[in-house]
Amino acid sequence: MSLYLALDFGGTKLAAGLVEAATGAVLARVRRPSPGDAWRSIEEMVDMARQALAEGRRARSDVAGVGVSFGGPVDEARQRVRLSHHVPGWENLPLVQEVSRALALPTAMDNDANVQALGEWRFGAGRGVADLLFVNVGTGIGGGVIVGGRLHRGRHGLAGEVGHTVVKPDGPPCTCGKRGCVESLAAGPGIARAARDALRESGRGGKLRALAGGDPAAVTGELVFRAAADGDELALAALADACRYLGIGIANAAAIVDPELIVVGGGVAKAGELFFGPLREAARAHAAPLDREMLRIVPGALGDDANILGAAALAEQENRRT
Repeated sequence: MSLYLALDFGGTKLAAGLVEAATGAVLARVRRPSPGDAWRSIEEMVDMARQALAEGRRARSDVAGVGVSFGGPVDEARQRVRLSHHVPGWENLPLVQEVSRALALPTAMDNDANVQALGEWRFGAGRGVADLLFVNVGTGIGGGVIVGGRLHRGRHGLAGEVGHTVVKPDGPPCTCGKRGCVESLAAGPGIARAARDALRESGRGGKLRALAGGDPAAVTGELVFRAAADGDELALAALADACRYLGIGIANAAAIVDPELIVVGGGVAKAGELFFGPLREAARAHAAPLDREMLRIVPGALGDDANILGAAALAEQENRRT
């Protein structure tokens, strides 16, 4: 049996899917806003899972298991949530136990970056490779590592956290408490902050300023990408800086992991060479000489289904272990 329920608990949204793992086909998708509370989120998600079964015209008995992607730190060994940075009430919550009891199905969970890494390896850009480094770039920067076809979590479940490696010790504060992490410089908010500061200090950035309605405070990472695609020099410079810092982080991680392939997902996967050209150049410039020509960096292929397909891949992998 290769049919799995896949559940994605995000900070602002919930998603459930019914996935045929043999083909990677998503037979049903259900998406709703997060209710902003842990226990209400679980109740909502269980209802969404049942809706996905109904829309996919499948019974619970047709399903081999449930995979859960959680947008925050998890205790993988105990299958508990550590905390959420966005929604209250998740601290030390036994999410797997609750979902498994409600749906009467074996359930497995991991954090969203690990799940996305597994999804890209199983169904996306990483199909056919044994060793993969995955980096997700969005509001934050997460990562995951596949070694020998298995997800490598590390002793504390923190392997692959490229976003929290320091590339500029005197850089801006990061959400983790350090300064100059890749995330603080190359994630969406960091890109937006750098562009806002540049707008306030110079008369450049006319296209970006126009997109922001003349107010530098209204600049977002998305607007920087839009202005850069339209040739705005200030936006292009902000994007180049972000690519440089992300490239340094990736080069450092590649020196340790030695992956066959590096997959970069999140919203930037749709940005094309505007983003991936400077990123590849920066990563190779900071890689060890023997690594430069071997660094293969490609965009993620799963788009909005990355968490759903990754959660299904997690459930499939756990099902094969038992």
